[in-house]
Amino acid sequence: MKDWKLINYCKSKLNDKQQKLLMQILKFIIVGGIATIIDWIIYYFLYNYLGFDPLVANIISYLLATIYNYYGSVKYVFNVNDKKFKKTFTIFLILSLVGLLLSELLIYLMINIILMNKMLSKIIATMLVMIFSFITRKYFLEK
Repeated sequence: MKDWKLINYCKSKLNDKQQKLLMQILKFIIVGGIATIIDWIIYYFLYNYLGFDPLVANIISYLLATIYNYYGSVKYVFNVNDKKFKKTFTIFLILSLVGLLLSELLIYLMINIILMNKMLSKIIATMLVMIFSFITRKYFLEK
């Protein structure tokens, strides 16, 4: 209950535009959090139990999580016109592919150059790509 009081207190200090952005960020965190859990579970299973290379496991898990993330993002997070499905899906897919490339690069560097744990590198890459995703999707999808 204290969490909701904090959110309500914060909202009372913000103007309408700021409140809308705050709620959108919270929705993005929820939808993105679920997509992240899907991504991490698939990634962990593929490289830990099926012996996939971490970069291949990342591609598969990222793409599967992206399918859920698209649905959740256009339905709950971003103000997207249903009539523009083809356009918004194309934009979302392009931004997701850029995010995937960024994720692959980060994971590769962390595993092979920094010699970081595979799962930890995936977690860090996910957090950085999540910031990129919110900013770019907000900009391009709400046009």
